[in-house]
Amino acid sequence: MNIEVLLTETEIADEMAESIAARDLPEKFFYWTPLSIQSWKALSARSEEALRETWEGLAAKAASLTGAFPGVVPVISFGAGEGLKDREVLKALKSAGKEAKYFPVDASQALLEMACAGAEDDDCEALGIKADISSPMHLMLAADVSEAPRLFMMVGNTLGGFDPLDQIKHVAACVHKGDILILDANIHAGAIEPSEEQKRFVFAPLAAHGVAPDDGALEFMAKPDDRLDGLHIITRRFQAARDLTIRAAGREMPLARGERILLNFRYLFTQEAFRWLLTEHAGLRIVAEILSGDGRFVTAVCIKA
Repeated sequence: MNIEVLLTETEIADEMAESIAARDLPEKFFYWTPLSIQSWKALSARSEEALRETWEGLAAKAASLTGAFPGVVPVISFGAGEGLKDREVLKALKSAGKEAKYFPVDASQALLEMACAGAEDDDCEALGIKADISSPMHLMLAADVSEAPRLFMMVGNTLGGFDPLDQIKHVAACVHKGDILILDANIHAGAIEPSEEQKRFVFAPLAAHGVAPDDGALEFMAKPDDRLDGLHIITRRFQAARDLTIRAAGREMPLARGERILLNFRYLFTQEAFRWLLTEHAGLRIVAEILSGDGRFVTAVCIKA
């Protein structure tokens, strides 16, 4: 198993401590610890079922989508996680007689190992890239692992874990003529009540550093983002009910009663807002669009405009 490291475990641990001290935990820390991974897998199982039909359809078209690719098809997945959706495409390419090489990109060492092992079990060559996809430089370095044409993937509403107006431009900058980008988004459908799986997932990074559920309360808030009609953000935060000490990377950081830590946010989109982001804002052209059977997700196949 080969994994190229752009982001080390020491760097992540130090950044985690700095983020706790700053009272703001960004997306990458929610897939880092064993507890976070366990919580994420339980949460993602719900969306896996909702998107099954979409991904079976995309997998069936994978060979035709990459028909103009000469030789080996490079499949580069930003925020790959354990790579379950990616493997559907890889297996479809193999069934069509096309050779693929898989490049999962993620900040989580454990998830990268799962993605690479799964691909290798399917007899597909894999090279994991441990990187922070919120960094434009890391995105570019990951994209440059192969020359165009490449099949890029960014699925599981990964875009919604970042500021989408910035992130989609960074991703689009990696897409060259001849490349294909497949990405999806979670559709906004009114008021959202967080599930128990969502609560456990959001709380997991704090729990991994010694915070107990009765040490405070999680607060979820949803509001529109005024920068774009149809763009909505769900913020999550933890408010301490008592004085706490959180330990990370050898540091002890006090958290006073009543203090809040901002946890990762999640963006949701209307279909119109998602289309605008891809086309007008990022300069991509949508060549196919698929709405999941339950209407909760939209998946777009894009090329450079």
